[in-house]
Formats: sequence, C-alpha cells, structure tokens
Amino acid sequence: MPLKLSLKPGEKFVLNGAVVQNGDRRGVLILQNKASVLREKDIMQLDEVTSPAKRIYFPVMMMYLDEAAASKVYDEFALRLTEFMGAISNPAILTECVAMSKYVMSREYYKALMSARKIVDYEEQRLGNVSGVQTGDDAE
Repeated sequence: MPLKLSLKPGEKFVLNGAVVQNGDRRGVLILQNKASVLREKDIMQLDEVTSPAKRIYFPVMMMYLDEAAASKVYDEFALRLTEFMGAISNPAILTECVAMSKYVMSREYYKALMSARKIVDYEEQRLGNVSGVQTGDDAE
C-alpha cells in the first residue's frame, strides 16, 4: 500500500536516513514500497533528549531510522522504559509502555515510535508544557 506524504513548503523529512527538504511550494510524495520516513516534527535531536520520556523516544526513533543498527540502542531503550515504568502509576500510560515494548520486540518500530510520542505528550502535559492532552487516570 503506497504512503502519500503531503508536504508544506520547506518541510524537511528523513527518508531512509537521508534528510530531504521540500521546495518552495506544497508538494506530494508517494512512496510505493516500504521505507523509513519521519517528518520534521517527529525528529528529535540528541540535545533535545532532556526528560525520561524523551530518553525512551530517542532510541526508538533510532531503531526506526536504522533497523540494521537497532541492537546497538535496544539496551538503552529497555533500561529507560523500565525506569519510566517504575516511576509512574497511570494505567493508560503503563499500557502504552507495554504496547511499545511489544512493537519493538516485533520490529514494528514506527508503531513503537507513535506509542513513545504519546508518552512524551503525557509527560509534557504533566510537567505543564502542553495543554489539552487527556490520558485518563492522571494519578502518578
């Protein structure tokens, strides 16, 4: 099934490890086969890894972008996920953590990345950096 990306003028994305930037007009890109694609908004730089949830997101992102090197960052992911799960009690977020771990174990890295994004959003909401995100039981 093809993947259709609608791109804003100047929008950057990563395609199989290469950084690509759209021109000065809106554009559409259709990928006909499996590829690792991340939009600019989903790309995290190492200097942005400043919280427990982001310490989970980053290795998952690296596994997605370079599946061949996934084993090099897996231990960091497992350690950070274990630490995070030991520090929270929100059932919805714990369920998301378990789902993310299952996705990683089955090499469904994009799905794992989307779970990691939910955890980052939850953390930012709890820290007061983002409003309007509801995750159910907010007990921590």
